[in-house]
Amino acid sequence: MKEVNQTIGKYRWTICSLVFFATTINYLDRTVIAFLRPFISDSFGWTAVEEISNYANLEMAFKVSYAFGFLFAGRVIDKLGTKIGYGLATGLWSLAAICHAFAKGTLGFGIARVFLGITEAGNFPAAIKTTAEWFPKKERALATGIFNSGSNIGAIAVPFIIPPLARNYGWQMAFIITGAIGFVWLILWFIFYEVPKKQKRLSEDELLYITTSDKDEISELNEVGPKLTWAKLLTYKQTWAFALGKFLTDPIWWFYIFWLPDFLRKEYKLDDSALIWPSAIPLVIASFGSIFGGWLPMKLINKNWPVFKARKTSMLIYGLCVMPIVFAQYLGSINMWLAVSVIGLAMAGHQAWSANIFTTVSDMFPKSSTASVTGIGGLFGGVGGLLLVALVQKRMFVYYQSIGKLATGYFIMFLICGGAYLLAWIVMHFLVPKMKRVEA
Repeated sequence: MKEVNQTIGKYRWTICSLVFFATTINYLDRTVIAFLRPFISDSFGWTAVEEISNYANLEMAFKVSYAFGFLFAGRVIDKLGTKIGYGLATGLWSLAAICHAFAKGTLGFGIARVFLGITEAGNFPAAIKTTAEWFPKKERALATGIFNSGSNIGAIAVPFIIPPLARNYGWQMAFIITGAIGFVWLILWFIFYEVPKKQKRLSEDELLYITTSDKDEISELNEVGPKLTWAKLLTYKQTWAFALGKFLTDPIWWFYIFWLPDFLRKEYKLDDSALIWPSAIPLVIASFGSIFGGWLPMKLINKNWPVFKARKTSMLIYGLCVMPIVFAQYLGSINMWLAVSVIGLAMAGHQAWSANIFTTVSDMFPKSSTASVTGIGGLFGGVGGLLLVALVQKRMFVYYQSIGKLATGYFIMFLICGGAYLLAWIVMHFLVPKMKRVEA
């Protein structure tokens, strides 16, 4: 197999590049609003109080629709297949992004936000299904890590691209241009994508490598497996292991994304221009973590480790990498960049963890159900994020702001971040010690 691997054309990495591009666009479209907030507020005539409440409501509308959109997106993509399903999701969320520009008030803008949340939920179920179709088990975490790093690139690009667009051409044009990028991807997707069995550009050697590299399962040219219903999927411990792992760790990433700029602004009195690099550098570090997170289990599998052992050992290491975040404020009191560095390490740990927890789906389920299971896990992750906002962050930060102890509030959140991954690892280990493949 090693000899074949050296001669293949590696078309599968072209597919990975397309999924990376889609994930970048996905995060670009959803985070644009964060840097257009003052422009939108002026356009709609919001008061200072209305700006805070309306923005919070708009983001909550997105998160709720995104969370529940996962469930149905996964099922639709399993039914339609990756080519049509991924294309449909991307086309619809790109249209939703453009529709923001035509909103005449808060209600219309909120409807566009809900539409965006529902349709953007299709990205990760489709991406994981694509990876399962195109990569053998030992390479799936690396491929996932690469495409998942697109979420960081999308978030990094926003502060550099969006404010100049809004200042020079209006906030509406910023939504139109970023939304239109999705249609460029759509053209490339339909030109270059097809499942391996039908892809004429794929060499015979690479097709053989993709379909026969796994030693622990019978791999066929088009492994589809049985069609598993939601009710059936919920009877498997494997489904609950993935769903609870996402429930415990997805909210941490949302905390980093939405609260890091606020933490830096309030702790170190940074203005918007000074905030760009301290906010961007942790995302850059996270991109490297995402790719390394996929490389390590592949390296261990190549050394003849069982897939489950390589995956779980890697995930334990990544969970430990997050733990130093509990010292972020103490280190930050010495130097801001020490805090930025340890937060960047934690974000890298999350992305490395994410690359592997997504891959456990294709490790444990047939390809016909990977999008559905990913959708269930996405729903749980979204609900976890909503609960963290509603039950912890919102009350805690309001309370600590009222008594002037915001720093203490962040310390509690950093404690939660530091322990979430080890708790998730223990839960997953208890439910699926060897990540056994389902027998349907």
